[in-house]
Amino acid sequence: MKNIIHYPFEEIPKEGEIVEVAPNIYWIRLPLPLRLDHVNVYALDDDDGWTIIDTGFDTKKTRSVWVKLLNGPLKEKPVKRVLITHYHPDHIGLAGWFQNEFNVELLTTRTSWLMARMLVLDEQSEYTSESLNFYKRAGVPITIYQKRKSERPFNFCDVVAALPTGFKRVQEDEIINIGRINWKIKIGNGHAPDHITLWSDDIVIGGDQLLPSISPNLGVYPSEPEANPVAEWLISCKKLKRFATDTQLVLPGHKLPFIGLPLRLDQLIENHHGALERLHSFLKKPRTVNDCFLTIFKREIKEDEYGLALGEAIAHLNYLYISGKISRKLTNNNVYYYETVK
Repeated sequence: MKNIIHYPFEEIPKEGEIVEVAPNIYWIRLPLPLRLDHVNVYALDDDDGWTIIDTGFDTKKTRSVWVKLLNGPLKEKPVKRVLITHYHPDHIGLAGWFQNEFNVELLTTRTSWLMARMLVLDEQSEYTSESLNFYKRAGVPITIYQKRKSERPFNFCDVVAALPTGFKRVQEDEIINIGRINWKIKIGNGHAPDHITLWSDDIVIGGDQLLPSISPNLGVYPSEPEANPVAEWLISCKKLKRFATDTQLVLPGHKLPFIGLPLRLDQLIENHHGALERLHSFLKKPRTVNDCFLTIFKREIKEDEYGLALGEAIAHLNYLYISGKISRKLTNNNVYYYETVK
């Protein structure tokens, strides 16, 4: 059906259960202790074992759900492979646990493996000077800044199991047989570098690159403050649209499986173009990053989502700044002000 997003499976899998969404492909939902309270992962039947797509956070709760699954609906066969779509903790969190406990093969991109391996070893007891400078330049309110400065930061290793040495690299246009299906790998960017999506004639495993009803976060962080993920995202959406059809079943990393990928990609593109247009108009006067939240998101941002909102606001400002549409000036108090180029 054109010009509509269709959800063929509105009943979500219960904890410790699986739902067959296509021959040899099973949908699993795992809990997250976040505002977005779940992540979708998938088990594909390879005859002699299972391939798992993404793993959830490394928490006691998630491990207990996996034990329930492995002793229940998945018990007839061993898990042989884990494929990780991208390095974010809710997707790679238990990859190392699967490797250590079940001797599985780990498949992902080189970028995802290196990022995760680096971050899981980089535990910080306090915010680094680079991070604090990043927040200061964004014009973060003093109350939030001081709170960040006084508390232990989130560390990747808090929710990601240690990754042992060794993985198998997955690359663009590679063909991988999983669940008795030959999948072509297409790589996206923007939400995460080198994000894997898997394409067959009638099914797409989209991770967070292809989500219904919500837009993936496009964030800039202290590790790469001049990054331009919005540009990377728009390029990726246009690229992937060439392979999208109105009949493909898309299996996303969050929310519900859906049909209507061409329309959804158009929506994802238009969503960011709209935010960029609003932001460009808003910057007729000099503004800080913090000043731009309501214009970009069209709602008030609460403290528990402030970090993600900050990263996404900077991403949109970086896009306009790099494209020459706005200027950026660092004031004497070490705060960036952005303004439309006249």
